[in-house]
Amino acid sequence: MLTPDLVLLAVVLVLAAWRLLAPAWRPGLRVAAVLVGVALAGAQWLRCGFTWQFLPAYPLLALSALPALHATPTRRRLGRLGLIGLTATAAGVWILPAVPTLPQPDGRYAVATQVYRWTDDARDEPHTPESTDRRSVIAQAWYPTTRAHRGRVARLPYVDGIDRLPAQVSVMPGFLLRRYGQIDTHAEHLAPLSPAERPWPVVIFSPGYGAPRAVYTGLATRLAGRGFVVFVLDHPYESAVVQLPDSRVVGTRETLLPGERDRSRYMARQQALRAADVRFVIDQLARPDALSPPLRGGLIDGSKVAVVGHSFGGAAAIAAMSEDTRVVAAANIDGTPYGDLPDRQLTRPFLLLQSDRTETRHSAFFINGNGRLLARMTAPGFRYEIRRSNHYSFTDVPFFFAPPGRWLLAQVMGGSRGPAATQQVAADILAAFLTGPLTGAAADLPATVARYPEVLGGAVTPTGAMP
Repeated sequence: MLTPDLVLLAVVLVLAAWRLLAPAWRPGLRVAAVLVGVALAGAQWLRCGFTWQFLPAYPLLALSALPALHATPTRRRLGRLGLIGLTATAAGVWILPAVPTLPQPDGRYAVATQVYRWTDDARDEPHTPESTDRRSVIAQAWYPTTRAHRGRVARLPYVDGIDRLPAQVSVMPGFLLRRYGQIDTHAEHLAPLSPAERPWPVVIFSPGYGAPRAVYTGLATRLAGRGFVVFVLDHPYESAVVQLPDSRVVGTRETLLPGERDRSRYMARQQALRAADVRFVIDQLARPDALSPPLRGGLIDGSKVAVVGHSFGGAAAIAAMSEDTRVVAAANIDGTPYGDLPDRQLTRPFLLLQSDRTETRHSAFFINGNGRLLARMTAPGFRYEIRRSNHYSFTDVPFFFAPPGRWLLAQVMGGSRGPAATQQVAADILAAFLTGPLTGAAADLPATVARYPEVLGGAVTPTGAMP
């Protein structure tokens, strides 16, 4: 919660408590106190903009200004109960903060960021067959910078199209995200790439189905802080919200074919589309004019990349590696492979990183599909399970709730380990796994995992079954 929000909420709650406990306080003092509250409300609005969480607080502020009314004891009791209920509502709605707080990245480097909006002129956009649109891919780069560039820095909005959000962004009404542009991502916009090492290793990250790239900011900044240049993608018309190169803001548009009774074939087509998006991004990394100065000039190694993905993005990562030799390693975080992907043979290192199966309750398609992939591998394969994490622990979504809300969610959905701790483990495991294929440097993955007793699994021997 930002300081203006906190100050205003505290003042309104104090005034309400004062009214409840001392209903006969002097009129002059009452009016002065309420005028202070109104002034703070105006200042907060001017600085932060409309905040729906304050909707119960405004009438509460007005009621605190009213003089005590002569009424029967019953009506006075009902009035007090109503005031108590409104006070509880004014505080309770902040279980969804207007501006969520993300934890600081914990890596060696500070983090910088920039966004690329590329168009592939060789491909039509399959989700808009009625138009002449070409396929676009949005990539937000998160990369290491030096500590000297911390402090008062320029930042990018957390979510694309923050002033033109759709009515629905995934499962959340768009109005809930009105102030998400004020979220601190702990990254400086367009800061120079750290000179500590060159060329820097590259990771391409594909999000879960329908998830905007923004919700992987926590995991991406942790990887960047550990020394990787991470390009997190938005796949237009599948992501819940994305701003295209021509500035249009679009949401999800599913295109099932006539006669399709389930979504499995659609998902297989999307999986192939995502793999093509990844290949296109790799092509862009090889073009001298595609990158802007902080990453241009041989400072990153785009000739070989690793692809990582969460949920459906994990399937896209596998597909990309199976189709493009420039992908030297892939990591699937909780993703189910579709189509013929489970029967392909992976010839480069592969990591399956999953949440606690007793809490996420992975489907048979997930277990069998990844099991067949691991069984057919001719390269090193690894499978790890993070206990007390759930499917959403790898994303920023739990941070959209205040700590009491996160605790309640964990009681219902699991994930008591918490998103910050889960992402720390995931980033350490991913960094140890990716270092060898991307840089040739030695990295002891078992030693990294050994620091976390609640991580189960290890190297996989092709046996045809999940360990």
